[in-house]
Amino acid sequence: MISVFPLLLVFVIFYFLLIRPQQRRMKQHQAMVQAVKKNDVAVTAGGVIGKVTKVDEHEIEMEIAQGVRVKVVKGTLSEVRPHGAKPAND
Repeated sequence: MISVFPLLLVFVIFYFLLIRPQQRRMKQHQAMVQAVKKNDVAVTAGGVIGKVTKVDEHEIEMEIAQGVRVKVVKGTLSEVRPHGAKPAND
């Protein structure tokens, strides 16, 4: 029994330091993706920034330049800025 205790302790520490925070980030990302709506500014994982023009179940359509629209999978969004939000000072 004593030899099992350190292994169990390592698992508990591993859970609280790695698994639980990752699950929290996944839930936040899913909530962000579900909340995206028309006129939001979205950033994809590839760094493409555009204005959301259409929202479907699994895809969104973004206008990345005047008259240039692309379809992207919702899961690839890394950030959604609400309509009217001020841009960050980079």
